[in-house]
Amino acid sequence: LQIIFHFPVVFLLLLTYNELFISSSGASVEVSVMEGDSVILHTGVETNQHDRIRWYFNDTRIAQINGDLSKTCTDVQCNKGTERFRDRLKLDNQTGSLTIMNITTTDSGVYKLLISSSNIDSEKSFSVTVHGESCLKDTPVAYIKSVKEGESVTLDPDIVKIPNDLKMWYFNDILIIVITGDQSEICTDEQCPDRFRDRLKLNQTGTLIITNSRTTDSGLYKLLINSSRFGIIKTFTVTVAVTGGYHFSHSVLFHFKYFGIVVYQSISSNNKCLYLF
Repeated sequence: LQIIFHFPVVFLLLLTYNELFISSSGASVEVSVMEGDSVILHTGVETNQHDRIRWYFNDTRIAQINGDLSKTCTDVQCNKGTERFRDRLKLDNQTGSLTIMNITTTDSGVYKLLISSSNIDSEKSFSVTVHGESCLKDTPVAYIKSVKEGESVTLDPDIVKIPNDLKMWYFNDILIIVITGDQSEICTDEQCPDRFRDRLKLNQTGTLIITNSRTTDSGLYKLLINSSRFGIIKTFTVTVAVTGGYHFSHSVLFHFKYFGIVVYQSISSNNKCLYLF
């Protein structure tokens, strides 16, 4: 009788302890990107109306989402006027994942995620390092490729292969290639009618090669690299000029406002910058 009496007491104590449990993911997730990329930091959860998700950058709150979407905030709304990330943060309402667009070197640092729910608080941190110093100090850039018609175009994301990651290449927001692990699938002729027929090639790192380029290949190419912990979006603008037209012999960096509006250009050669206005 005495054993039967004490068993429920022990059980209730354990239940109370679990309700106060705080989970930590341990080591920080290391994320390394190039200036101008966009980065997605995954929460790894699906939110509900009782969850509260907060994002911090170097201990300053930059984003928050509750089940009540009217209480969602990003950047200047969250941190009393600081405009470091103005118009460059997006929150996924379903998962709370944070996207940082057009990342710059000054965005390097520790991003901390706090998730509070009814019975558990969890914490995760991401150590983000942004590499690459462009001619335009502290200004996001996009990679530009300019070639003569008939030449090959190589779009190299310059990344270390992540096992079991998912890569997707888009042309003007049309999905043209899916790479899962070591398997790849290039769009069919029905999906890419006549545009890239037998002219898209891939290497093992996910580099995209467009052979025998045409003027109709000009446009915006995006590579989404997605893993369970984070995602990276790399953007390339390709210009194919008619044969005999002028083309750049060096890598070219264009300064963009958001959505691709050109402000001015710069050409980088031998670590020197020539500005064209």
